[in-house]
Amino acid sequence: MSDWSLARVLENLHSDIQNRLFVARSSFAHPGTKGDASESIWIEVLRKYLPQRYQAENAHVVDSRGVFSQQIDVVVFDRQYSPFIFNFQGQVIVPAESVYAVFEAKQTIDAAMVKYAQEKVSSVRKLQRTSLPIPHAGGVYPAKPLIPILGGILTFESEWNPPLGDVSRPMDTSTSM
Repeated sequence: MSDWSLARVLENLHSDIQNRLFVARSSFAHPGTKGDASESIWIEVLRKYLPQRYQAENAHVVDSRGVFSQQIDVVVFDRQYSPFIFNFQGQVIVPAESVYAVFEAKQTIDAAMVKYAQEKVSSVRKLQRTSLPIPHAGGVYPAKPLIPILGGILTFESEWNPPLGDVSRPMDTSTSM
């Protein structure tokens, strides 16, 4: 019997994801096809490792006023308490109240991609979200406070050298994901 190693298990998981992203990047010439393949890999990983209550999809987010976000590569949302608004032929629309996190999936990252991802995340965060009291057999629970929506970028590599830019220059923090 071999010795178990959590570090080895996680290293192998990382290597598998990295290899699959490399295959997507190196196998396809069309940028849209590369992007679709990368998004599928990230969504599959999240579906596999998140608790069943949560779902990951490529989606649009809509609020109760009918305002839509931009298309988001990876949306993590609560499937247990908030059903899909619409799911047809792979086109998914989820209610803003159910969203926990949104990500852009990119092959490589640079300053322009960070700005682009910030705009996409902002298109979700600016949506109106509601929370109502929850009736139950013993009375009513108060409305749950809204949680902040996490935003980020899922990427294969960075074009920055050094990886996150020149650390001697202060970073512009006027906008954040």
